[in-house]
Amino acid sequence: MNYKLICSDIDGTLLNKERVLSEKTIAVIRKIKEDVPVVLISSRMPKAMKHLQEDLAIASHPLIAYNGGLILTYEEGIPEVQLSIEIDLAITERILQFVKASTIHVSLYQADEWYVPAMDYWAKREQHNTKVDPEVADLSEVCSKWKAKGSGPHKIMCMGPEGEIQLLANWLGMYFSKDLHCYRSKSTYLEIASKDISKLSALSFLLDKKYAIDLSEVIAFGDNYNDVDLIRGVGMGVAVDNAKAEVKAVADKITKSNLDDGVALSLEGFF
Repeated sequence: MNYKLICSDIDGTLLNKERVLSEKTIAVIRKIKEDVPVVLISSRMPKAMKHLQEDLAIASHPLIAYNGGLILTYEEGIPEVQLSIEIDLAITERILQFVKASTIHVSLYQADEWYVPAMDYWAKREQHNTKVDPEVADLSEVCSKWKAKGSGPHKIMCMGPEGEIQLLANWLGMYFSKDLHCYRSKSTYLEIASKDISKLSALSFLLDKKYAIDLSEVIAFGDNYNDVDLIRGVGMGVAVDNAKAEVKAVADKITKSNLDDGVALSLEGFF
């Protein structure tokens, strides 16, 4: 099969234990990228993906942020929004009200804006992991600003004790299961997005919008629950060895772990 596009998740898939790109990964993708577009697809915000694109010399290639909630393409270095799907602001305000009685940290994301209520343990942890600095703000005031613009967040990240995160997940499942997609990336993390998005649907949209490429002509790499549809839906779905069992179950192939340059080794085999 002549594969025409590469799509890869970032955390747990492409990055090593220091949460950076290895020299091998950079070298392999730089060799391939002139012939095959390489699209990074992640729950991260664009700013937390852009420096990785630059390291890989694919800054002109599209990126898919927020698990499919935001698609950006670049013309002469200028970003163009191809798709933007936000969370209903009224639901956002309900979530903020619910967590007031807990110790849960809430981060609000919209495009390249990241708002936190304080630089606490959780904010500093994400700052370290993503190499992006948040803005400290009153989240209710942020919502008021968005309300005036008729917009809402692309993602809500809730972090805290496992028990409190579970209670929040249960409450959201009870009242907003038709509106929200809630993803437990870790036992202490709950990522919230619109029900209308997924990595696979975003990739399909991008292929139709920009490329004359079918999903069957795509290689995709992933490791976590939010990668299942993507890995299952493309022509060649590859799970890294550290992937969740659910991802491995739908993968066409399993490569070595992210700590062992699994994506780079797999790409060397395909190209």
